[in-house]
Amino acid sequence: MRALETSAAGAGRVLATLTTTFGAVRGIAKPLHPRGTVYSGVLVRTGSDVPTGVPWIDGTGEDSVVVRRSRSVGLPPALPDVFGLALRCPLDGGQVDLLFATTGLGRVGRHVLLPRIHPARPMSTLLPYRTPVGPIVLGARPAGPDGHTLAWAKVGTTTWHAFAHLDLQSAADDPLISFDPVLHAAPGLEQYPWVLRLREPAYAWARARRSAGRPDRPGSRPSSGDDSTAAGAPRVRRTAASRSR
Repeated sequence: MRALETSAAGAGRVLATLTTTFGAVRGIAKPLHPRGTVYSGVLVRTGSDVPTGVPWIDGTGEDSVVVRRSRSVGLPPALPDVFGLALRCPLDGGQVDLLFATTGLGRVGRHVLLPRIHPARPMSTLLPYRTPVGPIVLGARPAGPDGHTLAWAKVGTTTWHAFAHLDLQSAADDPLISFDPVLHAAPGLEQYPWVLRLREPAYAWARARRSAGRPDRPGSRPSSGDDSTAAGAPRVRRTAASRSR
């Protein structure tokens, strides 16, 4: 396990270096997912048929959320790209940030990024979360033009368990907003140490830029405080039904 964490840390540093270099070559401060569309939305959590020990997945509730759709590299629409969907949901005392990207949904495919022409394709969190029932991956399957069904599956299995439905509503301009699944995770939905070591260098770089007041992309205004409520960004609102029951 220590060897895995050491390898992941090295890979994370390489990934962060490649990302920043790619941004420098392109002349943009946000190399991946540079532009997108931000939506307000509603997440209805129906609960899982099989308990995971993660209250946010097992419980029920309804929340007003913020969602960002984007293309990973920002290629022209006619070319395939890896699509991303970022979700921010309120939670007692904080928030949950989840990042999905176009992948397959099979045992192996859910861990492989797949470029697509259209965003209405299956997505996953790519890397596993540690939970009381073992390692799981979260998935988002298209459900209508502006909807997604969220589900989870144990690593190495083919069975998905639906636990929520996401509906996108009004779209806004793409304001200064960043999502951080490392800092904003649901209780019981933990990052494995090797996943943290893989992800942390790039996220630490992004946080440092925001703390220094540097924009995430050309023309953006510097962030002040919580970037989820920057000018133009829909506010995450917790409804009365959002407590697990």
